Amino acid sequence: MSRSATTKAIGKGWTVADIPSQAGRRALITGANSGIGYHAALELARKGAHVLLGCRNQSKGDAALARVRAEAPGASAEVALLDLASLESIRRFAAAEMALGVPLDLLINNAGVMAPKRRQETADGFEIQFGTNVLGHFALTALLLPALERAAEVRTQRPRVVTIASIAHKQGRINFDDLQSTRNYAPMGAYRQSKLADLMFAFKLDRRLRAAGPPASGVMSVAAHPGVANTKLFQTGEYMAIERVIRRGISAAIGALLNSEADGAVPTLFAATAPEAEDGGYYGPQGFLEMRGGDVGPAKIAPQALDQRAAAQLWNECEIFTGISML
Repeated sequence: MSRSATTKAIGKGWTVADIPSQAGRRALITGANSGIGYHAALELARKGAHVLLGCRNQSKGDAALARVRAEAPGASAEVALLDLASLESIRRFAAAEMALGVPLDLLINNAGVMAPKRRQETADGFEIQFGTNVLGHFALTALLLPALERAAEVRTQRPRVVTIASIAHKQGRINFDDLQSTRNYAPMGAYRQSKLADLMFAFKLDRRLRAAGPPASGVMSVAAHPGVANTKLFQTGEYMAIERVIRRGISAAIGALLNSEADGAVPTLFAATAPEAEDGGYYGPQGFLEMRGGDVGPAKIAPQALDQRAAAQLWNECEIFTGISML
């Protein structure tokens, strides 16, 4: 796909009503119990997909499942217990999924951690944003790739891996000397790095898939971002009481002036289902500074996200950290 400016507004006027039938397809969305992940799961279920709600907490997953069934009567969905901050949890889920021997049509790498005030670690000792947002999804994608390849062999609609990035990637830098922020932790700096890494991963995965040949080449890698959406990522965390009040107020303003959670899910759904979406594409809202809804179209890409040498190094680091090779 050309990443140069285009005069054609891909996805102009595109809404969830334009999602093609997803009947017979299986979709896994990580972080599906709330926010953008939940709304993506809901719309896919409404269109007939069997949706796996990837959640790290059983009770929250059960609540989300009940909500899906209430909002989309007859929906086919189930909770998939999956913690992206634990390689053991990822391996356990992937082993169970692969044992089913069935195709996986959509993998939406949506779950994320955003800017905790203090440095935290995953179960495996990784900085929690890099470990969850990047390494967790790298490992999950690698382990589920055979199920996606199976779908490429038997489905008419190509399977897709959709990785959720952010406009925050534009200020991101990959610090290979301190990927885990052990020497210097800055909450938003670590978040921006993780979102830049997610976008670089999506592009590198696209190049690897297309170079691999069938059946891997039948799998699409696409990226999306929600703009600025009113999700719980912005509200949760360890904050003083007054700061929580302020953040709730700012969150309400985001919902009123920028994107709701449902609006924020539209680029994800476009990347996951629209026939116009292309291999290696990156899509987002086309409103003010890409922050709010309206049309869906190609998103702006920071130059550092296109650095193929850095992407190769990042891929290698991900394989070392996770102990999992892909393609």
